[in-house]
Amino acid sequence: MPTTALLQAHYFNVKGVFTTDFPSKPPHVFNYTGTPANLNSTSGTKVYRLPYNATVQLVLQDTGIIAPENHPVHLHGFNFFVIGRGIGNYNATKDQNKFNFVDPVERNTVGVPSGGWVAIRFRADNPGVWFLHCHLEVHTTWGLKMAFLVDNGKGPNQSLIPPPKDLPKC
Repeated sequence: MPTTALLQAHYFNVKGVFTTDFPSKPPHVFNYTGTPANLNSTSGTKVYRLPYNATVQLVLQDTGIIAPENHPVHLHGFNFFVIGRGIGNYNATKDQNKFNFVDPVERNTVGVPSGGWVAIRFRADNPGVWFLHCHLEVHTTWGLKMAFLVDNGKGPNQSLIPPPKDLPKC
């Protein structure tokens, strides 16, 4: 865990707090709902950088490796549309054909089913650093958390505002 807040590090350009190389795809592909694999985890604070106004489509896949249970996943700073869900391993070839782009439900928290997946979509139109995490606190210690860094757009209405002068430092 960094000792400097990610948003503070981003706004004041503090080096060494985080990197922007959070992977866009799982680094180790395996049968997520089958026999557990060796996940070879690494330490570090990485964020996923997004350009302002990017359309983001994200598939949240449950593994059930530690405990078979649903995960209430919450995104700060945005509402998103739940465009698909299913049981088992997500299959980009066949499951994407069933996505609902007509009238999807809008949320900021979604239940990822045990042994299943959920696909969400949102527009990155709120600059700053925003967390995506499981609302079961112990699950964040298992790695069920990450952060998006959304770049500024053009002009003051699309840029991160400065912190208040009386904001306490971490």
